[in-house]
Amino acid sequence: MMNGQGLRVGGIVLILIGAVGISGVGTGTSVAQEAVVPLASAPVAKEVAASKDAAPKRKECKPGIGCVTDRPIPRFVTLKTNEGNARRGPGSEHRIDWVFTKAGMPLKLTAEFDNWRRVEDVYGEGGWMHYSLLSGWRSALVTQDMTEFLSKPDDLGEVKFRAELGVVGRLLECSVDWCRVSIDGNRGWVRKGALWGVTLDEVVE
Repeated sequence: MMNGQGLRVGGIVLILIGAVGISGVGTGTSVAQEAVVPLASAPVAKEVAASKDAAPKRKECKPGIGCVTDRPIPRFVTLKTNEGNARRGPGSEHRIDWVFTKAGMPLKLTAEFDNWRRVEDVYGEGGWMHYSLLSGWRSALVTQDMTEFLSKPDDLGEVKFRAELGVVGRLLECSVDWCRVSIDGNRGWVRKGALWGVTLDEVVE
């Protein structure tokens, strides 16, 4: 008994109001009986609330597929502007490790994180760049000096023009072995082995 106001029975407190039950309310149950509250009920409510606040399950990335775009990785993209900062990590707070300065140059994309893409050039230099600095249209870099571009995808084709080592052109199409490239308005076919910016087994339409 607790000063005539409550009674503790087996971990439950009975709150008593008045000395006798109040008749005429509902089915005649006394107020004392309806005020029985188990002390263990509060923690249950907290546990339910905690489960609602649980963090959502993180998306699982498939091997060889970008977690953000669901596109193949690695793949080739191009630089949109004449200046693109490559950072040490995926965010503007990270230091700049490299600056690319040639719009249209091909870059190999090797990773994705939110709005950031990890890219590298033909020499393996690079870092994380914001996706807005990159384009999906394709280009290729000539890897052999004075490379001959032909009139058709055949070694017996007529030589249309030649390009020096390091020249960048627009990639128009590629078969299994050959690519058609546009450089300064000139168009011609060249074997894939003379280019960087397309994989050997890739077909570009």
